[in-house]
Amino acid sequence: MKLLHTLWDHTTLYLPVLLMGVLAMATYWLVRSTPTTSAPETVAPVQHLPDYFMRKFGVRTYDANGQLKSHVMGAEARHFPDTDRLEIDQVTIRSYNEQGRLTTATARQAITNGDASEVQLIGQAQVVRAAVLDKSGQMQPSLSFHGEFLHAFMNTERIKSHKPVQLTRGKDRFTADSMDFDNLEQVMVMNGRVRGQLVPNLTAQ
Repeated sequence: MKLLHTLWDHTTLYLPVLLMGVLAMATYWLVRSTPTTSAPETVAPVQHLPDYFMRKFGVRTYDANGQLKSHVMGAEARHFPDTDRLEIDQVTIRSYNEQGRLTTATARQAITNGDASEVQLIGQAQVVRAAVLDKSGQMQPSLSFHGEFLHAFMNTERIKSHKPVQLTRGKDRFTADSMDFDNLEQVMVMNGRVRGQLVPNLTAQ
């Protein structure tokens, strides 16, 4: 009986230690079993890489009435989704305004938006507006721009360049270091070394 009492005293003495050990083991098991929260995934930076190519292609766009608005042709085109732009090699763009007037743009390379309403022409760039009849019925001569860089806004018939450019209107010719031409407003701004050659129209006399 005395031995049983002694054994109980020893058990009571070490019981808190045993309980602490069991609690520590249970806590360790719980920590190991609990799923860890994964680190938030880092968003990959958007890269300027093409998502599709076109080779020896021709793309036509039409307005809401089904009229041809533009016809873009080139040797190769690359679409970049980060800017939603097309880079086109050996490009030719035929664009028609609401009155059906034709403007043709060519260059070694072009950077254009989806509907070709805004085009940056790079390398042997040329924009030509065909001869047209004005509101009074008079024939207006063809108008062309040449340079290593032309920024053409087809819908608003505006052409800009921060580099040397040559303008030819009929037989008249102008050159400048930079230019901003608004065909709808019939306003031409030429800067830098501006030179012009005007040829009289003898047939009109």
